[in-house]
Amino acid sequence: MILSLENISKIYNGKTVLDNISLTIENNDRIGLVGDNGCGKSTLLRIITGKEDYEYQPEPNTPSLVLTKSASVGYLEQNSGLDRSSTVIQEMTSVFSDLLETEKKMRELEQLMSQPSVHDDEKRFKEISAEYDRKTAEFEAGGGYMINVRIKTVLFGMGFKEDTYNRVISTLSGGEKTRLAMAKLLLESPDLLILDEPTNHLDFDTIMWLEGYLSDYKGALLIVSHDRYFLDKLCTSICHIERCRLRRWKGNYTRFTQLKEEDDIRRLKEYEAQQEEIAKLQEYIDKNLVRASTTNMAKSRMKKLESMELLEKPVISHKRAKIRFEYDITPPQEVLSAENMDISVGEGSGRKTLVSGFSLNVRRGEKVGIVGANGIGKSTLLKMLMSPMSAYRGRYVNEEVDSSGQYSKGKIRWAKNVKIAYFDQEGAELSPQKSCIDEIHDRHRTMSETQVRSILGQVMLTGENVFKPTGVISGGERAKLCFAIMMLERANVLIMDEPTNHLDMSAKEVIEEALSAFEGTIIFVSHDRYLLDKIADRIVEITPGKAEEFGGGFEGYMTQKRSRMEAEQERDAERRRQESLQSAKEKQVNTYRSKEQRAKAAKRRERIRELEGLIDECEVRIAGLQEDLCNDEVCADYELMKEKCDELEKLKALSGEYTDEWVELMESEA
Repeated sequence: MILSLENISKIYNGKTVLDNISLTIENNDRIGLVGDNGCGKSTLLRIITGKEDYEYQPEPNTPSLVLTKSASVGYLEQNSGLDRSSTVIQEMTSVFSDLLETEKKMRELEQLMSQPSVHDDEKRFKEISAEYDRKTAEFEAGGGYMINVRIKTVLFGMGFKEDTYNRVISTLSGGEKTRLAMAKLLLESPDLLILDEPTNHLDFDTIMWLEGYLSDYKGALLIVSHDRYFLDKLCTSICHIERCRLRRWKGNYTRFTQLKEEDDIRRLKEYEAQQEEIAKLQEYIDKNLVRASTTNMAKSRMKKLESMELLEKPVISHKRAKIRFEYDITPPQEVLSAENMDISVGEGSGRKTLVSGFSLNVRRGEKVGIVGANGIGKSTLLKMLMSPMSAYRGRYVNEEVDSSGQYSKGKIRWAKNVKIAYFDQEGAELSPQKSCIDEIHDRHRTMSETQVRSILGQVMLTGENVFKPTGVISGGERAKLCFAIMMLERANVLIMDEPTNHLDMSAKEVIEEALSAFEGTIIFVSHDRYLLDKIADRIVEITPGKAEEFGGGFEGYMTQKRSRMEAEQERDAERRRQESLQSAKEKQVNTYRSKEQRAKAAKRRERIRELEGLIDECEVRIAGLQEDLCNDEVCADYELMKEKCDELEKLKALSGEYTDEWVELMESEA
C-alpha cells in the first residue's frame, strides 16, 4: 500500500464538495479519477498531496490520510509548469544530483587509488577500494550509467529536441513549461504519480509516447483526464465522484460507463420497488389503523415501515442535451472531389506551402477524420474545402460547384444538392455582442421566441444564459450554441473543427451519439482519439510536406502506424546487428594460439546463437502479453491484469539481461 484515505470531507463556503471519501492506492495501481466539472477532482488531488486541508470530524467519521513511510508522491497540477532561470538540461540533470554526487566521489576515490603513496599502503588501499566498491554499487543500482540516456529519452518523447536543451526555462511557452514539468516528474519516478489533465498541451505523437511510457511505469498512477482514450489505454480502475461521494469501479473508462449504466438501472429498479412497497404499506396503515379489527396489523406494518432502511434515489444522469443532425435532401454518391491542391498559409511573400498536391475524395455518408500536429494546416484545409461553397452557405446548391479555390492550385468540386454546416472550434462565426437567442433568431426570422428557446434548451442553454452575449459565455456554451445552429440548418454535409474541444465528458458523449446517428457526410478535424475511434471511417494524416490516408478508422490508422514503427525498429536493429557482425569479422583473429582458445570461442558463438533465440522468444511473449493487456476481459479483471503486468515486467527485464550478455559476447568476439 502507498496511500490510504478514510472519511475525507471538504466544505467550501458552507457547501460540501467531498463527503467522507475513502480510497486505498496500492503499488502499480492505475486509477482514473473522473466526474463532472466542479465535482472536486482537483480538490481531492490537492488534499492527497498536502496542498489543501480536509475537514476534521468526530467519531465515527474520524478522517485519516496515511502515506506509507518513505513513499514518494509526484504531482502535476493542471496548467502548471516550471519557471526557472536554469536551462532545460540543467533542470533535468538536477533530478539525479545524488547520483552525480556519488559519481563525483567515485572519481575522487579513483584518483586517490592511483597515487603511489596510497597504492603502496595496503591497508589504506583496501579501505579506499572497499568504499569505491560501495559507491560503484550504489551508482549502478540507481542507474547512474543510464542518466544521459534516460534524460534524452524523456525529453525527446515530450517533444524537446537537442537544440532546446540549452534554452532558459523562463523563455519557454506555457505549454512547453508544462511539458517540461511532466518530463521532470517522469525522471523522478515517484512511487505515486498524480497527473491532472496531462494531455492538455500534447500532440498525438507525444500522447502516444506518454501512454507507452506510463504503461511500463513501475509506480502507481492517479490520473484526472477528459481524454477517454488515454484513460482506456492506461487505467485498470476508475474512481467516479458524484454528489460529493467517490465510488471505485474495475476496468478502464469504457468498462466503467457500461457498469455504471447497468448499476444505475438496477438501483433505480430497487428504489422504485421500495417506493411502491412504502406506498402500499402507508395506504394499508391509513385505511386500517383506526379500525379495531385491523389496528394491530396496521401497527405491525407501521413498525416495518419505520425500521425500513430507505434507499437513496440514484442519479441516472444529469439532464442531457438532445442533439440530432438531420437533412432533407440526399446528395449524389460522389459528394466531394479535391485534386492536387496546395495547403498554404500566409499572404504574398510570406506565403508558406505546408502540403503540395493534396487530394481527397469523399462519398455520401462517409465520415473522414483529419489529424496532424498543431499548425500543420488542418483548419486551413477545412476552409479551403468550403471556399467554393461560400456563396451558397445556408442553402442547397442545384448544380455542381467547381472551383480552383482562393487558397491554392488544384480543383475542388462539390456535387449538386449539397448543403454544408460548419463548426468552428472558437465560434468565429458568432457575433460577440449578440445574445444566444438573437444568434438563432437572426438566422431564422420566422421562429418564435418559444421555438428559439426550445432549440436552445435542447443543447442545455436555458434561463438567463440565453440572453448573455456570446462573447462572455464559456467555450462549452458557445460550442452548444453552434450545435443548435447546425441542427436548424439541416445540412447533409458537416464540416467540423475540433467539435469536442470545450465539452465535458457527458457533452462529448452526446455529440458522439449525434454524429454516429447522422446519416450524412462528415469531414472533421480532431485531437479527440475517442471521438475519432467512434466516428471516423478513415483517417487523413497531415505531416510536414505530405498527407496520407489510412483505412479502417482510427484503430486501423493506429495499427498501421505501429506496424510501420515496429518494422522500422526491426530494420534498425538488424542493421546494427549486421554492423556489429561485420565489425566483429573484420577484427576477428583468424587463428588461435591454443586449443583452449578455440574451444572458448566456439562456446561463445554457441551461447550467442542461444541468446538470439532466447531474445526472439522473449519478444514474441512480450508482444502476446501486450496484446492481452488490450483485451477488455483482461482489463476488467484486476488480478489477471496485475498478473500479466508482472509477467510483462519480468520478461522485459529478462530480455534486457539477454541483450546485455549478447552485446558483451559480440564485443569479446571482436
